[in-house]
Amino acid sequence: VIVISILTFIGWFFVLQADFVFALMTSVAVLVIACPCALGLATPTAVMVGVGKGAEKGILIRGGEALEKMHKVTTIVFDKTSTLTVGKPQLTDLIARDKRSEKDVLFYAAIAEKRSEHPLGEAIVSYARQKIRNIPDPSSFFALPGHGVIAKYKGKEIILGNRKMMNKYKIEFDEKEMKKLEEDGKTVMCVAVERKYIGMIAVADILKSNSKEVILKLKKMNKRVIMLTGDNARTANAIARKVGIEEVISEVLPEEKAKTIAKLQKDGEYVAMVGDGVNDAPALAQADVGIVMGSGTDVAMETGEIILMKDDLNDVITAIKLSKATMNKIKQNMFWALFYNSVGIPIAAGVFYTKFGLLLKPEYAGLAMALSSVSVVTNSLLLKRFK
Repeated sequence: VIVISILTFIGWFFVLQADFVFALMTSVAVLVIACPCALGLATPTAVMVGVGKGAEKGILIRGGEALEKMHKVTTIVFDKTSTLTVGKPQLTDLIARDKRSEKDVLFYAAIAEKRSEHPLGEAIVSYARQKIRNIPDPSSFFALPGHGVIAKYKGKEIILGNRKMMNKYKIEFDEKEMKKLEEDGKTVMCVAVERKYIGMIAVADILKSNSKEVILKLKKMNKRVIMLTGDNARTANAIARKVGIEEVISEVLPEEKAKTIAKLQKDGEYVAMVGDGVNDAPALAQADVGIVMGSGTDVAMETGEIILMKDDLNDVITAIKLSKATMNKIKQNMFWALFYNSVGIPIAAGVFYTKFGLLLKPEYAGLAMALSSVSVVTNSLLLKRFK
C-alpha cells in the first residue's frame, strides 16, 4: 500500500503533471483507505466471539488456536472410563477361591484399594463399606498404572490387578472365569495374598445415555472414531460394540497412549483426544486438540485445550461446528477487508478520475476505512446467533 501510495504521487505529479496538492491528496487517500485495522481485526474478533459463545454453551476453550484447529480434526480418540461411560462403576461379581470366603476376598481387595483414586477402586471400597464395618488402612500402597495396585497389611502383601499384573508377578488365576466375565463387558481384577490367588472381583460401568448417539453423529460427519483404553480387549470390545465403535485399541499403558496418538498423526491424521483422567494426560498433550470432560482430574484439566464443563459428549460435536462457524467468519472478514482495499485503493489513487471524474478525498477515504472495520466487527458479532 505504501508503494502504491508513492507510485500514485509520482504518477500524478511527475507523469501526468498534476499540481502538487492534488498528487499529495490522492497519495494520502490511498494510505488512509487501506484497511490494516480491518485485516488486523478479522481473526481476533471472530475468535473472541467464538470463544465467548463456547463458554455460553459450557465449552471452555483455551485461546483461539484450539478453536481454529478443531474443525480440521479427522480422527477423534475416546477414552472409555468416565468418557464414554458414566465413570461410576459398580461391583457386580465376587468370586472366592482357595477355600476363602467372598467376604475375605472383598476385605483384602478393599484394603488394597482404600488409598486408590481410580473409579474401579472406589467402586470396590464403596461396596465393601456396605458389607464390612471397618476397613483397615494398608501400611503401604503402590499403584502400577495400567496394571493394578500393591498394598501391605499386617506384613502381608496384597496384589490386586488385571491379567498383566498377575502375569507380571507369576500368579496363577482362573483364566476361563475371567474371560467369561469380560465377555459381558465387565472389568475383572484378581486378588492375591502373599502372591497366592484367592479370588476375583468384576466391576461394570454403564454407558452414558448419549454415547451411542454422539458416535453415530460423528461418523455421519465423516470423522474416524477410535476407543483407546487401558482395559482388557474383551471388556473394551464389549463396550465398543454397544456404542458402535469399530476401532478399539485396548490394554494400553498411559505412556503408550501418547505413542498411539503420535502414530495416528504420523499416518496423516489430525487427532482430537477426549479423556478425563491422569492416565489420559500424556495423550491429551500429544493430540492436536486435547478435550477434557468437566468431571476430569486437575492434571487432565491443565493439559486439555477444550474443557466440556457439562460433561456432555454432544459438546464435542458442538465444538467442531463452532470451530467451522468461527473459521467461516474469519474468511468472510478477510474477504470484506480485502474487498474494501481492492475496490477503494484504485478509486483513491484516481484511476477512474480522468475518464469518469471519480475521486475519493482523504476524509471520505477515512470514513470508508472506518466502515470496513465496523463491518468486520459487526460480521463477527453475528456469530453470537450460532446454534
